[in-house]
Order: sequence, then structure tokens, then C-alpha cells
Amino acid sequence: MSRERPKRGTLPPAQENIEKLQKVVEEGNYYGAQQMYKSISARYVSAQRYSESLDILQSGACIQLKHGQITCGAELAVLFVETLVKGKIPYDSETLDRVRKIYKMFPQIPLPQHLPDDDEMQQISEALGAAKIRVEGCSSFLKAAMKWSVEFGAHRSGSPELHVMLAEYIYSESPEVDMARVSYHFVRGNSPKKFASVLVNFMEKCYPGEDDLAIARAILMYLSLGNLRDANYLMDEIKKQVESKQLDFPQSDLIQFIIYLLQTLQRDAVPLFNMLRASYKTSIEREPVFNELLDEIAWKFYQVRRKNPMQGVFGDIFKMMGGE
Repeated sequence: MSRERPKRGTLPPAQENIEKLQKVVEEGNYYGAQQMYKSISARYVSAQRYSESLDILQSGACIQLKHGQITCGAELAVLFVETLVKGKIPYDSETLDRVRKIYKMFPQIPLPQHLPDDDEMQQISEALGAAKIRVEGCSSFLKAAMKWSVEFGAHRSGSPELHVMLAEYIYSESPEVDMARVSYHFVRGNSPKKFASVLVNFMEKCYPGEDDLAIARAILMYLSLGNLRDANYLMDEIKKQVESKQLDFPQSDLIQFIIYLLQTLQRDAVPLFNMLRASYKTSIEREPVFNELLDEIAWKFYQVRRKNPMQGVFGDIFKMMGGE
């Protein structure tokens, strides 16, 4: 006697579709599988069977990424997050782990170095293009996940764990690293130790004069959020790691300003804070956003309101940087 078939219009258990679609991907029909993942998962959403739709989309994102189909995998990863929102799935450690599993499937591929001839230049060009696609795909997914986390129970800046994931991926995979963008996410994360490691790694390969800017930016960004604890921890950890690697810690007026600033903010010393800003004005102006961050620090620590009519301009730039 044949097994009874599901009635027309009813949906089978998700696992049946997961296994069927996995075979389509493994046969190399990536585009066909992609359309099926999208249409089949949508049917489960329409039936309000969100959990099964999530299972299908997570499986699809992971297997497409495993096969190097970054655009397809990233699209399904974003659909996974959109389904979390539609299903009103709360932010918790279990769901965060599901997001992390998809994130870990995004490839991490070292960019080729020192390839001189024309054929190899073509390889470099292709590798850079592929890296850009990886970073854009992973960023779209994690930024969507951050918005979900804000709406459904995480910190108002988004899940700290998600910020760390994005910061690490941008740093390791971007063809041209934007340390301001990396720092934006690390300071909203929960791992100043990892941040210190990234900064020390950057110091080993950056151009002269970029190392102290990167450290100062990181410290000021922590402080602009009112986070003196992690700012101090970061500075101490950088010094510790630099010493263990037998590197030179940058010595500059800007670094001296940052050291004095960290000491000043531990007490109620508005006049000293203002005197420091005036004394190190030239160093501070090496990067335009530093004055904006210091205005925010003055408000956070001393309730000194901004006097600048252009207030918020650079803050808006940082929001754009974080994809808000």
C-alpha cells in the first residue's frame, strides 16, 4: 500500500525540503536552488510556520556559502533575519548562535601578495572584487541582524556580539581597511581584548603616522559612549601586546594627549579638560572627527553642552559608517 501523500496545499516537514534542496545545490544548480529556497521558505512564512522557514533558510545560506556562492548565501542569510522579524523571534543566545553559524560560513580568504606580472595582476583584480562581494554580503546580513536584535531584546546599539563579528570580518576581508568603520563596531562590541589585537596587527603593517591615529580614534570613540573602563583597558592591553611582540609603542603628541585625557576623566576636572584640548589643538586637528568626539565626551563626563553650530555633522558620518 502506497504511503499517503500530503493533501494538496499542505506543507511537508521542513526537513524533506532541506534534503531535496541540498541535493540541487550539490548538483551545481545554484541559481535553481536559490529560487526554490526563496519560494518554499515563503510558503512556510505564509502558513506562519516561521521555525521551519528559518530552518530552510539557515540550511540554504550555509550550503550556498559552503559552495562559494556568496551572493546567494548572503541573500538567504538576510531572508533568515527578515523571517526572525516577521515571526517576532526574541533575541536570545540560541538564536544568536544560529546567526553565528551562518556568519562562520562566510569565507575568509587571504588576499594574494606580491604578484608582479600581467597574468597575476588579473588574479589580484579578481581576488579584490571577490573580497568586496564577501564584505558587502556579510555586512548586509549582520547589519540586518543588528536591527533585529535592537527590536527584539538586545542593547539599543545592537547585539555586542554581532558588532564584534562585523568588525572582525571587515578588518580581515576588506581590500582596503577602513579602521574608522572597524572601530565603530568594536566599541559597540564586548571584546576590547580582540580590538587591541586588531589594532596591534594594524600597527605592524600601516603607514607611518597611522598607528597613533588608530589608537586615538579607538580610545575617543569608547569615551564618546561614556565607556572609560574599556578605553583604559584597551590602552593597557595594546601596551601589553606591543611589549610581548617587541614592537615600538607610538610616541607622539597625540598619544600623550590621550594618556592625559584618560587620567583627567577619572575626576571632576572640566578646566583641565579644556586646557588639554587647547594645548593639543594641533594634534587633535589631525583628524577632523576628533573634535566632534571630544564635544561628545565633554557632554558625557561633564554635562558641557556643545557650542558648535555644526554639532552632529560628524556624528551623522559615524552613523553612516555603521550602516544605521
